[in-house]
Amino acid sequence: MQNAAFGVSPMDTCNRCFLLSLAFLVIFFQDSGTNVFGFQGRELIETAEDEALDHSPHFTAGQGIYNVEELEDGDDWQMVQTKGNQFVVNGKPFYVNGFNTYWLMVFAADLSTRGKVSELFQQASSVGLTVCRTWAFNDGQWRALQKSPSVYDEDVFKALDFVVSEAKKYRIRLILSLVNNWDAYGGKAQYVKWGNASGLNLTSDDEFFSHPTLRSYYKSHVKTVLNRVNTFTNITYKDDPTIFAWELMNEPRCTSDPSGDTLQSWIAEMAAYVKSLDAKHLVEIGEEGFYGPSAPARTQFNPNSYATQVGTDFIRNHQALGVDFASVHIYADSWISQTISDAHLQFTKSWMEAHIEDAEKYLGMPVIFSEFGVSTKDTGYNSSYRDTLISTVYKTLLNSTKKGGSGAGSLLWQLFPDGTDYMDDGYAIVLSKSHSTANLISLHSTRLAIFNSRCSWHCRWGCRKKNSLETFLYHDYL
Repeated sequence: MQNAAFGVSPMDTCNRCFLLSLAFLVIFFQDSGTNVFGFQGRELIETAEDEALDHSPHFTAGQGIYNVEELEDGDDWQMVQTKGNQFVVNGKPFYVNGFNTYWLMVFAADLSTRGKVSELFQQASSVGLTVCRTWAFNDGQWRALQKSPSVYDEDVFKALDFVVSEAKKYRIRLILSLVNNWDAYGGKAQYVKWGNASGLNLTSDDEFFSHPTLRSYYKSHVKTVLNRVNTFTNITYKDDPTIFAWELMNEPRCTSDPSGDTLQSWIAEMAAYVKSLDAKHLVEIGEEGFYGPSAPARTQFNPNSYATQVGTDFIRNHQALGVDFASVHIYADSWISQTISDAHLQFTKSWMEAHIEDAEKYLGMPVIFSEFGVSTKDTGYNSSYRDTLISTVYKTLLNSTKKGGSGAGSLLWQLFPDGTDYMDDGYAIVLSKSHSTANLISLHSTRLAIFNSRCSWHCRWGCRKKNSLETFLYHDYL
């Protein structure tokens, strides 16, 4: 049947979908060289290359793995939004393959290490990673951003400006976390110290969540960061599409109140406050994903009984107004056992599937698995196991993606450039030293690039080329 307005048949449209999707593969592998780390990928699409290039004039090779010309006016660097249970940019799907590197601001604050920020973004871009999660806090510590409540080190703030501006150069979006649950980089413990120094009589770090003075300290920090004008770009943070989302806290826990009421109150207040300052950007909590008292049937998925008692409540917490998507972490090697086993892989899959189901059934929002990895320090660790774990995460997400589900992406913990091994907590991935892992990441990036193309959104693979393309999309990674 012909389209009455444009004279284009559904079959023609799907053929173009397929060719444009193939073009993504061609540009990815052709322009990456086989990429800077030297792995080969052309054999995956070699037989279709000429046809795809002949019929895809909108795509040109450029800087990075692939560079896509504007498919239409206005298709530029815009805010990430949500549409139902998926992310979109300019009305097109945006599935996430990303990573964590928490220390970027601190490295950027020292000119002798600033180049490592650019190096990291270049390497991440070379394997198609599009989102980085990093700290927008350092409270009262060495090279502190916030030296005391509402008192900032301008040089460190300029370092964060650099991180944001450099991310944009490499088309990488940032999830900026605003405070830590843990003592590293200050965290809630530092806020309590500041409170006591001002004359308060605080006895628990968890009073960060409940005491009005400490809440006001946090709000002041949020306001300062969101209203910051970047000294490199002259763009206010709250207006910058480079920022994917604001994260309220890294891994919040309130063990003094296992009912979850204290943390729930804090989340509700702070999510609403962030939105009152910045209605454009997405907001997420930063949780690990533990189930709490409001969903007793789901606690069976928790890695251990202690997880039920830490004051978080995954479904309830994410129902707070102002929260746009769900965050979940995956650490079987610290939650279950530091000895590597197949049970870790089984847990990872069931943990992910449970949260994807909840995001669809109860929350109606996307979910990002915003930290996952395995430590080289674990008993029985080897690089093959790490690849298997990453593959498990990627395949579980693709199973959701191909059904239009809530599984919206993942962020490796964590990516390091060369020469930063002294910062390694055991989880660092250096792409130039981990060819098989880098190749796995590249392959997943390519698959998501296909889903993120406008045509794949409309066609949903409903054309005569469906089988061959789905073979590429869903065959085993390893």
